[in-house]
Amino acid sequence: MLNETEVISEFILLGLTDIQGLQHFFFISFLLLYLTSLLGNGAIVTMVITEPRLHTPMYFFLGNLSCLDIFYSTVTVPKMLAGFLFGHQPISFGGCLAQLHFFHFLGSTEAVLLATMAYDRYVAICNPLRYALVMSPRTCLLLAVASWSTGFVHAMMHSVMTSQLSFCGHNHIHHVFCDIKPLLNLACSSTSLNMTLLNVVTTAIALGPFTLIVLSYLYIISFAFRKVRSQEGRWKPFSTCASHLTIVALLYIPVLFNYTPPSSGSSSKRDVQVSLMYSAVTPALNPLIYTLRNQEVRSALKKTVG
Repeated sequence: MLNETEVISEFILLGLTDIQGLQHFFFISFLLLYLTSLLGNGAIVTMVITEPRLHTPMYFFLGNLSCLDIFYSTVTVPKMLAGFLFGHQPISFGGCLAQLHFFHFLGSTEAVLLATMAYDRYVAICNPLRYALVMSPRTCLLLAVASWSTGFVHAMMHSVMTSQLSFCGHNHIHHVFCDIKPLLNLACSSTSLNMTLLNVVTTAIALGPFTLIVLSYLYIISFAFRKVRSQEGRWKPFSTCASHLTIVALLYIPVLFNYTPPSSGSSSKRDVQVSLMYSAVTPALNPLIYTLRNQEVRSALKKTVG
């Protein structure tokens, strides 16, 4: 037991469960999900780079999304798998801050990137004649850089603010990785600024892109019903957006559930389970969703495999 005045130099990740049978089950399940994420997203990145038919703005952003998903799951899942195998996992203070930084860097980048992809679909469907001009290679590159930069700045604010806190007393984190809420529970110093950042800035990072996505699809729906006469023609735009909408739902439902309500800093078992959804499950499902619903990706995959 640590003395109350002793500064903590490492934390202990308590994981998801202490039941050995469940630990083995979770290890196999999340290992399969992680391998699926690596192989699926790696295949999409390879196809987007090597297949000339996929050198379009839509697939450029999809390649960025797949890169994000590879890094996103790698930040948390390997340490979590070690916990399922060997029990409670120690992590240094610096390692914990690094994990927190990259988790929020990649997560917030993905949120902004999904809004960028929604804007791309809006221009393609509602303004097709100017699509090549509006979504030029330079514009696509700038939008991608803006997405990654926004995520980096947001994560840097959290990691810098968290590094200023004092930690003493017990060092057990009731989570499978280092996240903000469980760390704030262990702080001995005031966390009011951290809570303000979590409630205001993180909520804005989640709700801002989500609002842009909703507006993009409202414009698409309005365009389809105003401009397209045939029933079949109206459904065609939505078929091209189905994969993107599915991925938005898979990411945003758990994220909004976890981060957008005003937070007290408490981290419950429910938060841990919800975090697993968007840190491990969603990155594995994204390539499957795009492969199953997209004829161009399926054709490119067959060509690559062949």
